Amino acid sequence: MSRISEQNHQNIADALIIDDDDDIIQSSLEFVREHLGMDIAYLSEFVDDNLIFRRVSAPGLEDAIAVGDTVPLDQVYCPHILAGRLPELIPDTSAEPFTQTIDLTKKLPIGSHVSIPIQRSDGSNYGMFCCLSTQARPSLNQRDHDVMRAFARLSSETINGKLSDNAKQAEVVVRIQTAMTNQAFSIVYQPIVESKNLTIKGFEALCRFEGDPYVSPDIWFLDAASVGLQIDLEICVIMQALQALNDIPEHVYLSVNASPATVQSGRLREAFLGWPCERLVLELTEHEVVSNYDALMHEIDLLRFSGMRIAIDDAGAGYSGLQQIVKLRPDIIKLDMSLTSNIDTDVVRKSLAAALLQFAKDTKALIVAEGVETEGELATLKMMDVDMVQGYLLGRPASLEEAVGLHASGPALKISH
Repeated sequence: MSRISEQNHQNIADALIIDDDDDIIQSSLEFVREHLGMDIAYLSEFVDDNLIFRRVSAPGLEDAIAVGDTVPLDQVYCPHILAGRLPELIPDTSAEPFTQTIDLTKKLPIGSHVSIPIQRSDGSNYGMFCCLSTQARPSLNQRDHDVMRAFARLSSETINGKLSDNAKQAEVVVRIQTAMTNQAFSIVYQPIVESKNLTIKGFEALCRFEGDPYVSPDIWFLDAASVGLQIDLEICVIMQALQALNDIPEHVYLSVNASPATVQSGRLREAFLGWPCERLVLELTEHEVVSNYDALMHEIDLLRFSGMRIAIDDAGAGYSGLQQIVKLRPDIIKLDMSLTSNIDTDVVRKSLAAALLQFAKDTKALIVAEGVETEGELATLKMMDVDMVQGYLLGRPASLEEAVGLHASGPALKISH
């Protein structure tokens, strides 16, 4: 048996990718091939004027047909079955005169053939669920045809589910790429204030995306991660945020956020190139598992060598955050608002915050308390010797112009002490 075609792979990124979660298709092919006593079973997809094999069951015949192989549609039975020139069930190809006009019948050869069209949800043809043998199978009958149809229907449901997922992912890719290309987001800056005298020590750069309805930044970044664009989006946002260093006073630092994956990528060093890293704080978000601490620490060490400080964001929000604090030894620890909220009246929150404060003191790290919204919380945090505070009480995220103006207005900010 000669090979149907040389490897001529379609760009699979533009076609349906059947992953390991779709073993139901492979199992279906193997069952019908064995049940019908055929040599080969496959699922194909029509792409332009070609047929591409997406799943194959052909034990011992791997040199003849393999996943990814391509053959022109005018050389196979499929278009003729769809057009009604050939039946779906052919027990003996020699009994169908039209099959003798198709070169593949003798080239492969094909002695018997059963094929069921697979349709997309919109009614268009996706491809074929097919079995064939080099020998005639006169015993093939309507019951066998019905078995093929049942398993083809099962595979079709899996395929259409995957196609729907692919379409949704494609929409996300376009939305994320468009946002990056058009800079369809803005950067706002929230003050980070010294707790004792309420002077602004830094600004945290936060992203706000355009669009109606409004979608929160965390959803944008989760969507970007789902399609492999998280690092690109984070760096795009960071590069825009860095422009603020041209306008904020030189003694005020700028804090930017990045996930461990973005830090591990090594691409941040290029993004920070040319900027005064001694004025930068990199806030490491703790909402994802660190896949490789060695790689992460390598990049952090390089960034620290450039003069940058490292902060752990949302400390106290979960066990993973405590792990990062221990392993990364940050220069700044940011207490999550779940600890600072009502800290003036909640002894448990106060005790947990005190433990982190002691750790910070022992490791010579600074503490920033996030989410400060009441004067009672601020007074308690000052009494506990928290270094810096951040929250709506001290200043909401604002445009760069407003943030610079807020700094120029002096230490009183919006409250008096």
